[in-house]
Amino acid sequence: MKMNMYKWLEDAASLPVKAMPILSFPAVQLIGISVKELIASSDNQVKAMKIVADKTPSIASVSLMDLSVEAECFGSKVVFHDDEVPAVVDEIVTSEEEAKALVVPPADSKRAGICIEAIAKATQLITDRPIFAGVIGSFSLAGRLVGVTDAMVYCYDEPDMMKIVLEKSTQFLIEYCKKFKQAGANGVVIAEPLTGLLSPAFAEEFSTPYLKAIVDAVQDEDFLVIYHNCGNTALRIIDTILEVGAKVYHFGNAVDMEQVMKAVPENVVAMGNIDPAGQFRNGTVESITKATEELLEKCGKYNNFILSSGCDIPPLAKWENIDAFFKAAGHK
Repeated sequence: MKMNMYKWLEDAASLPVKAMPILSFPAVQLIGISVKELIASSDNQVKAMKIVADKTPSIASVSLMDLSVEAECFGSKVVFHDDEVPAVVDEIVTSEEEAKALVVPPADSKRAGICIEAIAKATQLITDRPIFAGVIGSFSLAGRLVGVTDAMVYCYDEPDMMKIVLEKSTQFLIEYCKKFKQAGANGVVIAEPLTGLLSPAFAEEFSTPYLKAIVDAVQDEDFLVIYHNCGNTALRIIDTILEVGAKVYHFGNAVDMEQVMKAVPENVVAMGNIDPAGQFRNGTVESITKATEELLEKCGKYNNFILSSGCDIPPLAKWENIDAFFKAAGHK
């Protein structure tokens, strides 16, 4: 459903309590399927998004945050599990020559096409709130192509190679986001977790310009970009993060959300940051209730704050904890 997303943000700011966790994978428990079955079928993905929308009062619907999809399109090997999110194994670029030879795949190839198809179908079923697609960020995608551990070293030793891979990653991601836009999504959540390991100078050089290129290419009043950074250095590089130009920023539980709110301008929305593993997956009703209430006490006074999980909620997170989170947020 097409809507003015700038106005949606303004309206959300006026709500007494608003919550938008990154919630999709735990739907497998409600549907009775495995994670493997979920990611392999657009119908299953739509079913998951719809059941979450029907069960929760989240102010938006978020599709799968599967950060292996884009790397698989480039040719990376992916390991699949029944009850865990897929993981990329083995790098496919180890030299500048291989970086130059790397072919940018079509934005709708392999499982990317399934995800795009799922969004198109979801827009026909979920019409009471905006729909966001999940996308990986440029540096995090490049890191999967060259190897997550080696990516940091390459920033020092092989910067030209890294930039070639980053340019190709960004080219793909711009087209991927455009496909979601054409399919009817109201925006994307771009997850850039690997940037959380970079120094401010390296974030400025190897992450910000590429994410900004994506934002500049796709964000408008009909299509929002939510930028996610779950690193513990997010506060140190907050100025660099804000240069990306997204309308909304999402932060992980490794940082103090109250300090984030003090650093973010009033005209920029910030989201976060209840611990996905520690609370949603392994916490109790009592512990997540307390954590949510405490976070709201600290950050609820900011009109540009939206309550969320610190990252994607794991597939086996307890639904009683998810329900308790929304109840603590003020939704009875």
